[in-house]
Amino acid sequence: MQVDLYALLFQVADELYPALPARGNTAKISAGDGLVVTGDPEKLARVFNNLLKNAAVYSYPDTEISISAEKKGRNAVVVFRNHGQTIPEDKLVHIFEKFSRLDEARLSDTGGAGLGLSIAKEIISLHGGEITAQSNGETVTFTITLPVSD
Repeated sequence: MQVDLYALLFQVADELYPALPARGNTAKISAGDGLVVTGDPEKLARVFNNLLKNAAVYSYPDTEISISAEKKGRNAVVVFRNHGQTIPEDKLVHIFEKFSRLDEARLSDTGGAGLGLSIAKEIISLHGGEITAQSNGETVTFTITLPVSD
């Protein structure tokens, strides 16, 4: 099925938007119109929703979460970037593993079982894409690369 990334990202952000102002956060989307991939819109929405929820939970208060999507060659590149505590390299390398959590689950008020990012990686892989994470200088970036539709 053809999925318009611009429309899907705006839909996901719109659904989560009411939760953002509680901590003073905002979301800014920058995406080219007509950026289309082939895939399951519900599964891709689940990935984007998970990344945006994580960004909202782990962002510093009163900061902007930026979401961008653009075509690079034969791929669509979607980037989620937020400002929050830098993820140590030893935790970053395991971030997509099942039950991986940045904080101790029993001590956390953020909820979750540590499955979201492993599920996201699986969904993106099934779509022929890749998801990566970087963290430095109190900026956390998740980059998703998906093949564009012909």
